Amino acid sequence: MTFRHCVAVDLGASSGRVMLATYDCTQRTLSLREMHRFVNCLQKQDGFDTWDIDGLEAEIRIGLTKVCDDGIRIDSIGIDTWGVDYVLIGKNSERVGLPVSYRDSRTDGVMMQAIEQLGMANIYGRSGIQFLPFNTLYQLRALVDTQPELVANVTHALMIPDYFSYRLTGNMNWEYTNATTTQLVNINSDNWDEHLLNWTGASASWFGTPTHPGNVIGQWMCPQGNEIPVVAVASHDTASAVIASPLASKDAAYLSSGTWSLMGFESKTPYTSTAALTANITNEGGAEGRYRVLKNIMGLWLLQRVLKEQNITDLQRLIADTAALPACRFLINPNDDRFINPAHMSAEIQAACFEAGHAVPSSPAELARCIFDSLALLYADVLSELEALRGKPFTQLHIVGGGCQNQLLNQLCADACGITVVAGPVEASTLGNIGIQLMTLDELSNVDDFRSVVTANYSLTTFTPNPCNEIARYRAQFQQKRLTKELCA
Repeated sequence: MTFRHCVAVDLGASSGRVMLATYDCTQRTLSLREMHRFVNCLQKQDGFDTWDIDGLEAEIRIGLTKVCDDGIRIDSIGIDTWGVDYVLIGKNSERVGLPVSYRDSRTDGVMMQAIEQLGMANIYGRSGIQFLPFNTLYQLRALVDTQPELVANVTHALMIPDYFSYRLTGNMNWEYTNATTTQLVNINSDNWDEHLLNWTGASASWFGTPTHPGNVIGQWMCPQGNEIPVVAVASHDTASAVIASPLASKDAAYLSSGTWSLMGFESKTPYTSTAALTANITNEGGAEGRYRVLKNIMGLWLLQRVLKEQNITDLQRLIADTAALPACRFLINPNDDRFINPAHMSAEIQAACFEAGHAVPSSPAELARCIFDSLALLYADVLSELEALRGKPFTQLHIVGGGCQNQLLNQLCADACGITVVAGPVEASTLGNIGIQLMTLDELSNVDDFRSVVTANYSLTTFTPNPCNEIARYRAQFQQKRLTKELCA
């Protein structure tokens, strides 16, 4: 009986964890064990919203050391994180400037500047990536415009997971799935687009050629003196989550639910038509040449901020209180830029409801009801956009990630979308990270092989749509009004 022990470092925008996976190569059983968990949050530094990059590295090393101290011989390590953010490296391998977060306001107005100067169709045709005001394309231009004194000292720019791999191994890598989130990778060449890079003012020499998931970056020397391979997994956490999504067929969509919600489908070819541009659909890189055709939705970031502001610690009690409230009284557009990083999320939600002429939520349960109903209705809108784009309906929606534990939101999603929802696994990004490691170790053949392992080892919960529920009726009425308006026009 042969076992493999792989470690996944999985960093989200609100927390991080070091997870140990044990895979029985004979029985094809896979188990996870949390070795270390820690908080990740923004901090103000020199007027910027930044990440505590040194603190995160220290926590990663603590977790890895815990595994080694437990007497476990690690076969490989992989790191995945959120996208778009980067770290600048200088001539002597020192860090240049601050690790500024995508939620910082320095990019305000930069995206519109790019659209005016480069043209929206030109940017989209080159990158195939959705327009989000914090994409790396705009972050780099903001850096060059506001802190030109730093630029001369930079020799390399590494995405966040590549930076941590560099700190462990001393070797630089630019992993493809995370690189595509920058809006700087040419969708036809899978390499950096010089035209877009030139517009930022950043040097093309800062970036190495993007590599697809599955290569060994280098070795980490553990405290016991063993050299452990660090694998370039699908280092964008959503890319890893999609790898672990047990998609039942080609007609299944996925929703990676966490701080962000990302809804989409897999495709061997990108979608860059005018319709895709109009819907602001993105074509991010995935494993095995599969594109992640998807759309970003603000997600549970809104709830996370409300929980903190309202001092709510019992989430399950809040969800129970929320379920007792009537649907669709309080509604917002979760994707409004006003919710990216407001000073006070609860007040921002209340203001948005008031301005839209809706009832204004006051209690924590009402705020949560507003968030859940608004997300479910937005999920339905995005699913419709994706169906129209591919010209074919979906038969199932797979919800993975931490948000799939919210059974109320899962049911609201099923009702609003009118589609069967399958929830699980929870630790999707961690599992996808492990999946690429096992493929690199030649224990699994491909993504589909790994998905069969996930399905066999992790329980899934099915939610059947109820067309009689309030949110389903609201959605149906809205669709009828829109159809009538279009016919009259």
